[in-house]
Amino acid sequence: LVTQTIDELQDVARSAMEHSDRAIAMASVNALAELLMEYEALRPELPTAWFQLNDAIRRDPDFVSLAPSASQEIELNGFWVQYKVFQQYVSLMRHSVPESHDVANLIAINTQRIGTRAAQDHAELISQCSRCFNSYLRITINANDARTSSYLFNQYRLLAESLIDSGQLESVREIGGYFRLYGVYAHTRGQSFLLEAVAHDVALLIEKCVALDVPLVDDLISLLLELDQEIKQESQEETLLGVRRAQIQVATLFIARNDEARARRIAADLSGERLERLERIRIGLLAETASQYWEFTPRGANFAYLEPGRRQHLATLFGWLRHV
Repeated sequence: LVTQTIDELQDVARSAMEHSDRAIAMASVNALAELLMEYEALRPELPTAWFQLNDAIRRDPDFVSLAPSASQEIELNGFWVQYKVFQQYVSLMRHSVPESHDVANLIAINTQRIGTRAAQDHAELISQCSRCFNSYLRITINANDARTSSYLFNQYRLLAESLIDSGQLESVREIGGYFRLYGVYAHTRGQSFLLEAVAHDVALLIEKCVALDVPLVDDLISLLLELDQEIKQESQEETLLGVRRAQIQVATLFIARNDEARARRIAADLSGERLERLERIRIGLLAETASQYWEFTPRGANFAYLEPGRRQHLATLFGWLRHV
């Protein structure tokens, strides 16, 4: 009955998308999330036998082709219901892109909500949510849907922030690695803007870790400084500038906090760049006054904005760069 209900909700969502009925499709996506979260609340009361993969479950289309090792992992963790729901989300993501952005975005939001609620004490569910985001990113990048991919990175970062709050630092490290993996993958497929989005999100994670004094800062700086290494061609200069801009923004954070060692670490990396390129970034950061992007976008944030309190530190940073 549970597997049938989950399948029916997915069928309703898919049919609604085919008929351009966004309201019903989104209601079905929400219903899948609510089902899973209510199930999580009841899970501790269920008998041990419930979590075993019986013959009926193994014959289900979402389980029948699983490798034995994958089936064993699901049964060991008692996660067949979660796996079933997430498989519907992955399938719906495939049907959402590139036309049904609202449905795709809602799938991302709900996956982040599920992961955030699990952040305190549910490591395996966090891992499943991370697998979902990775699958979503592969799907949307392959579909050349950079708009949805950018939004996915945003929700993935929000999940990472909740993990920082709950002290799940190893999971955050893993997510950082996936950010780089899929950002580079998008770049190689001609969607270089997503590498800028990754740089922006990593910069926000650094700010979060600095504010909470979390021992991930140096790892995330290393990740941020690696991103521009994938940009090899002069024709990709705008993407390079976007990644370098995020690095400069983070450097001003450390200068503002009198953390000269970290600021100079970033400056040392920047010193390998042509100064005229970096000057273009400095001029843009000084001129930009709007924190929100000037068109309607799901993310809203203007990547080129630097808060006024940190703009003054550009002079210090560029003083170092000019005397390298």
